[in-house]
Amino acid sequence: MDDFIVLEEVEKVFSVRRKTGFLKRERHEVRAVDSLSFTVARGEMVGYIGPNGAGKSTTIKMLTGILTPSGGRLRVAGIDPSRERARLAHRIGVVFGQRTTLWWDLPLLDSYRLAHRMYRIPDARYRENLDRLVELLELRTLLDTPVRQLSLGQRMRGDIAAALLHDPEVLYLDEPTIGLDVVSKAKVRGFLRELNAASGTTVLLTTHDLQDIEQLCSRVMVIDHGRLMYDGPLTGLHEAGESERTLVVDLERELPPVDVPSARVVRVEGPRQWLAFPAGRSAAPLVADLAARYPLVDLSVREPDIEAVIAKMYVEKAVS
Repeated sequence: MDDFIVLEEVEKVFSVRRKTGFLKRERHEVRAVDSLSFTVARGEMVGYIGPNGAGKSTTIKMLTGILTPSGGRLRVAGIDPSRERARLAHRIGVVFGQRTTLWWDLPLLDSYRLAHRMYRIPDARYRENLDRLVELLELRTLLDTPVRQLSLGQRMRGDIAAALLHDPEVLYLDEPTIGLDVVSKAKVRGFLRELNAASGTTVLLTTHDLQDIEQLCSRVMVIDHGRLMYDGPLTGLHEAGESERTLVVDLERELPPVDVPSARVVRVEGPRQWLAFPAGRSAAPLVADLAARYPLVDLSVREPDIEAVIAKMYVEKAVS
């Protein structure tokens, strides 16, 4: 696998004016991305995460050519995105979870026909790709529905299909499962796994949902204040941030805090108890232990807050 995406000491600085008096404004520089370097190999699925304002969207916009870096070197498939944006557009696909590329008042199929012409996709290839995507993403009954009438989950699947009609080599996903129900999330994740396995499409995924990362990506990069703080497997991120998952347990009746060796009780409210355990461990042994010793009614697992994990990493790095 060759390095498909390459960033070397990339920076992005915005110049903004702030009001300092009745008629006075002062120019101020905001460094959104600061000396960022990483590579992504062809065919990799990489999670790119961080708190709001960390520089994730700015990075994606530079990778697509929407923004020009203030410094450093950036290449996607050997192309400088800001200088050859039109050429690069035929090799990338982009999905923004909160913004659609579909035509709001037109039937879904019309948006695909427009993409067919815009990307100059050969007719046979367009029909083949459309049939495959419609089948995999379960869009057949929605093709004649105006986009404005689609649910969020349906529209998201429609956006993903539109981004893939021209067979892009890399797919940028910005919060692709935001606001989706459990069933819609599962469909989107399953499709992305199949796409990567079958086509070798490179995927760069930004999300606040750790389950997206756990189910799709073998590698995760963490950015904060425009700098790369971590690059490696998700288990290593949990270890670095000492994060914990929470098991919420509903018992048949109110009992003293449960006693299990692999977790600690952090909260008790009547028959409900909250247990914390290391995020890198499976919940299955803990659940089995509890079920064998206590009268369980219901339980759920809550994932760690990624922003809290990153904040802790950032504080520890600053102190060291």
